Amino acid sequence: MKIILLGAPGAGKGTVAKMLSEFDGSVHISTGDILRAAVNAGTDLGREAKAYMDKGDLVPDSLIMKIMEARLQEPDCAKGFILDGFPRTIPQAEALKGLLKRLNHRLDFVANLEVPREVVLDRLTTRRTCSNPDCQEIYNVKSNPPTPDGRCRKCGSPVVQRADETEEAILHRLETYNRKTAPLLDFYEKEGLLRRFESISSRETVEAIKKVLGKSGN
Repeated sequence: MKIILLGAPGAGKGTVAKMLSEFDGSVHISTGDILRAAVNAGTDLGREAKAYMDKGDLVPDSLIMKIMEARLQEPDCAKGFILDGFPRTIPQAEALKGLLKRLNHRLDFVANLEVPREVVLDRLTTRRTCSNPDCQEIYNVKSNPPTPDGRCRKCGSPVVQRADETEEAILHRLETYNRKTAPLLDFYEKEGLLRRFESISSRETVEAIKKVLGKSGN
């Protein structure tokens, strides 16, 4: 499959992408992951990105697109890919459209994961993350809690609530999303690629996406 997953923070994009990747081997690609990988690998593009990140600046779209182009040409993308939360803006969407055309990739569709605001707030305010930078395992105090003393079940490090996952921060993130990223829905609607999925249950969302793709787990 070759799809883009869109949705507000807390819509479950990462979980859905992981489940779809496990289903048919399509590669789960997020901007953050490929930026970190390029930096850690010490590539020319990675060093250029690190210079911006070290100063606290946003990595320019032109550089993100170069890193995305390199990633999409790696052999493991031959089976397919799932772009998680990218693009975020209309200029990125336009650049991605051109990139995919150059690489002869054709998107199946763009999936927008739709979740009520109160569900997003509940999901993110109850999320906890392992403080070990080499682990970063995600927990939820309701559905998937850490150990009773607040430690990671994988590596034993303390789990923390991220600063951007307080209710105030989440409301700000949602406002930013609606202002900058929601216009992408109109863009992909006009492209004839947009599909909408209710994403209360990640498993049900994955099954719905597979149904549109004409695939099943059988």
